[in-house]
Amino acid sequence: MIGMDFVSFLVLLVISVVVSAVLHFGLKYYVTPGWGSFFGKVVIGWFGAWLGSPVFGRWFEGLNYKDVYIIPAILGSLAILIFAVDMTKTCQSTAKTGA
Repeated sequence: MIGMDFVSFLVLLVISVVVSAVLHFGLKYYVTPGWGSFFGKVVIGWFGAWLGSPVFGRWFEGLNYKDVYIIPAILGSLAILIFAVDMTKTCQSTAKTGA
């Protein structure tokens, strides 16, 4: 995955944009509303999608482009985005309470 081609990069980017849009605009799952938060999710989600196949494995040989497996990439993007939003909300609430 280190030396990926441009099409693999674009596949991961599309997965990240779709997962981020569903979480941000569809489910209103964000720390702050707005486009800046959405674009931040796209960047973080891309790394999750990139790590999806190595971490979750290679599922469904027909649903892949070279080393990018679609289902694990979606799960990786979703997992890292939920983790990032939850960690940010936790850190903000801890800072407000002073604990």
